[in-house]
Amino acid sequence: MKVLKFIVALLITGGLIYGLNNSFTTGGNTLPPLGHFFSPFTGFWQNAESVESQLLESFEVAEMKDKVTIQFDERMVPHIFAENLDDAFFAQGYVEAAMRLWQMDLLSRVSSGRLSEAMGPSTLDTDKLMRRRGMLFAAKNSEKAWRKSDKTSRLVTAYERGVNAWIDQLEPKEYPLEFKLLNYQPERWSLLKSALVRQYMNLTLNLRENDVEATNALQVFGRENFNKLFPEKNPKQEPIIPPGTKWEFERAEEQEEETTVPEEAIGLIRNPLTKTTSEHVGSNNWAVAGSKTMSGKPILCNDPHLQLSLPSIWFEIQIHTPEMNVYGVSIPGLPGVVIGFNENLAWGVTNVGTDVADWYKIDWTNKEKTTYLLDGNITEANIVIEKYRVKGSPEVVLDTVRWTKWGPVVYESEKSDWKDLALRWLSHDEPNPDDFLAFIGLNSGKNYNDYRRALANYTFPAQNFVYADKHGDIAIAVNGRFPIKKQGQGPFVQNGNKTDNEWQGFIPMDHVPIVKNPSRGFVGSANQRSTDGTYPYYYNSAGFDDYRGRILNRALSQMDSIEAEDMMALQLFEYSIHAEEGLTVMIDLLQVEELTDREKRILNKLVNWGFSFDKDQVEPAIFKEWWDNYYKMTFDEIMVFKDSLPMLRPEAWRLIELSEKTPEDAFFDQKETTEIETATDIATLSFKKTCSEMADQLLNPNFDWSSSKNTSIMHLTRIPAFSRMNLDIGGYRQALNAISEQHGPSWRMVVELGDEVKGWGVFPGGQSGNPGSKYYDNDVETWRTGSYNQLFFMKDASDTSQDISYTIEIN
Repeated sequence: MKVLKFIVALLITGGLIYGLNNSFTTGGNTLPPLGHFFSPFTGFWQNAESVESQLLESFEVAEMKDKVTIQFDERMVPHIFAENLDDAFFAQGYVEAAMRLWQMDLLSRVSSGRLSEAMGPSTLDTDKLMRRRGMLFAAKNSEKAWRKSDKTSRLVTAYERGVNAWIDQLEPKEYPLEFKLLNYQPERWSLLKSALVRQYMNLTLNLRENDVEATNALQVFGRENFNKLFPEKNPKQEPIIPPGTKWEFERAEEQEEETTVPEEAIGLIRNPLTKTTSEHVGSNNWAVAGSKTMSGKPILCNDPHLQLSLPSIWFEIQIHTPEMNVYGVSIPGLPGVVIGFNENLAWGVTNVGTDVADWYKIDWTNKEKTTYLLDGNITEANIVIEKYRVKGSPEVVLDTVRWTKWGPVVYESEKSDWKDLALRWLSHDEPNPDDFLAFIGLNSGKNYNDYRRALANYTFPAQNFVYADKHGDIAIAVNGRFPIKKQGQGPFVQNGNKTDNEWQGFIPMDHVPIVKNPSRGFVGSANQRSTDGTYPYYYNSAGFDDYRGRILNRALSQMDSIEAEDMMALQLFEYSIHAEEGLTVMIDLLQVEELTDREKRILNKLVNWGFSFDKDQVEPAIFKEWWDNYYKMTFDEIMVFKDSLPMLRPEAWRLIELSEKTPEDAFFDQKETTEIETATDIATLSFKKTCSEMADQLLNPNFDWSSSKNTSIMHLTRIPAFSRMNLDIGGYRQALNAISEQHGPSWRMVVELGDEVKGWGVFPGGQSGNPGSKYYDNDVETWRTGSYNQLFFMKDASDTSQDISYTIEIN
């Protein structure tokens, strides 16, 4: 019996040892080896310590040219002091890896289609989509281009060496928590991985298109109704470059003005699509001239609206060398400062959103889909076999991707009613080899001419670069590489069997829209249309904002004697023109005599509301619900395709215009009823529906806009415990303070130029990517309450005007 008990105990012990030291899968999720994960010596407990415990006070690197000093302030912002750019970017790579290594690894894996190696089969479809979109191909093209520039390759390689210096000194117990949780280890960094991080930016900012949805809408509703529902320009929209700006160039003579029309014979495209971009991904930036400020010097502001996440998208940093002294935010994985300022100038960016991704229908000439028709000739496709390793499986997964003249065939199927679609995407092209140096030029710039020289190198994703300097100049440039298209080319899927459908080249860099020191005393952008109709080149994008740009221009036109605090208040402004115009027209249409007493009380709340999306008010929630119901009931003919067919939807401004000008339009009639409804009927029915649906919520004394919107900042793994959820915060996607459920101002910055530059900023997170660090989310509350940090812009390494928490030296 004793022997039996011993054997049983031995087997149980052995089983426990095996189980605690090996990963296993349950419910489709792979758990890490629990013994390692819970170990007090190597497991997650080690991540409760601050990063300072791992940073060496001093260490030597053979490749360093001179000594580097890195001083961390009270918020763990590193201030790097180096004698040259190579050493500075080495140090930047080192500290960003120390603070954000897992985030950097994740972004490179997303772009390269390698998530499944770390996360298992649940991410395999995402990996395949990324490769089929040509993300890895594009990153390799960026790497190839960078290596053609001695300076670019040298500086990015210096950053790479800094990252690897951090990785090489790590022991497994010191790995970031997510590596332990997912049970894999960090790889050494490379120039390609930096290019992959850059490609992730392109995925977010450079893939805005609705070709399939617009093609289907044209097929279903016909050209007349399509033109009515989807006009290319909003007449109320105010462009980024002030109307009437004179262009200092003419359209290139060799580019003929041609017109193309949509090819309706393509038919319906029933392919389910996976979208990347969102209407929430926008930004604001502006600069006001000294003629409008109290100090007589310009003030520049920027708040890019991106998906809110922990760790944050941004990393705050200062880099000081003989060439530059720059402060701002970087993207972990890429050297330099992306948005920021130095002693002489400041700059910021918003997304242009011009359509640089077009879909082409491929006509295969054989059932194997290895050849296709092009200009009447049979053309061979380039067949690429993509290989995927999936965690927990010994098998290599294969996927065949066909590359055509246009690009990869992303969507492909044997179904007869699907179309095989190839993607022509600007991001697949090799960028200018000195593209990366655009930001280095801004980091070290001294005046407007430096700003223009820097932007001449920049290719994509296209950005609206706002500018101001201490000399008094302000400017904004709609900057990037833009394809020249025929008039009307780009909004629809095109036939891929004719080379005539390709782009006609690119707009010369000295022809991109720009304005300097306009008479109105300010420049700014909020993702609206770039120019008025006088711009010589056609581009198929009206921007993706109809309200923020207008409220920005309205506010700045009325302001004078501006101070930095006024600009902070404007970044936090929650007034919405969408509500101003949309609610007004719905109330005007409403048949008040048909409302119950309770409905009239709710209406009275809205009548007295000031169109501001304050967190403690209930009116914004009522408006939003009423607007959504009004929209869906008006466009029931379109909403019916929600789950069955990709379909373009009219913009909100167009519904407002139809309601004001043609309230008896046929689209207001609901197809499932025998009566013929008008806008008045829809406004009344939708309001009653809203009051009924919100009955319980409106009885709850704790219900308000904040609880309705439910803004959360999620960890990149979507683990709630590592996230900040249900934030008590206002804002609205169509207000300047464009906070929605999971998108919003990812970095707020205000810079006052002058003999001594002053900067304020905040992002919703912290410097550290470690959920166990006090620097992980320490600025979320600062951001939520609309406060700012005064940015410690050190003059030199001996600057003691604020406290330094920690110093390291690299020799």
